[in-house]
Amino acid sequence: MNIGDVATRTGLPAKTIRYYEEIDLIKPLRDDNGYRVFRAQDLHKLNFLGRARALGFTIEDCRTLLALYEDETRASADVKHVARDHLAQIDAKIADLKAMRDTLGHLIDACAGDDRPDCPILQDLGGKS
Repeated sequence: MNIGDVATRTGLPAKTIRYYEEIDLIKPLRDDNGYRVFRAQDLHKLNFLGRARALGFTIEDCRTLLALYEDETRASADVKHVARDHLAQIDAKIADLKAMRDTLGHLIDACAGDDRPDCPILQDLGGKS
């Protein structure tokens, strides 16, 4: 398969596939003419990476997860540790977003939204409470 076929089958842009090759997440073969030749295992890894990235795993987490996936002697505890750490990061982001939402909601409620120039939103953004 060539990169266009693989991009279509995985839903990943060719640029992303080339990037994953550049950082050694995948290693497709090369034809005599230098074109990439993707095997079924490359397609599988790219699907794996696409799903992991869709779940928000970092490139380094993906590298770790791929290594664990390929290691038949792995301990599932190692995989769970990576996933649990990522979930903790997601929970922290959610908490930050909720705090941002609460603050912004409070500022919007405090703003009269009329023709007067004074605005608690701008005062807060300007560091004036």
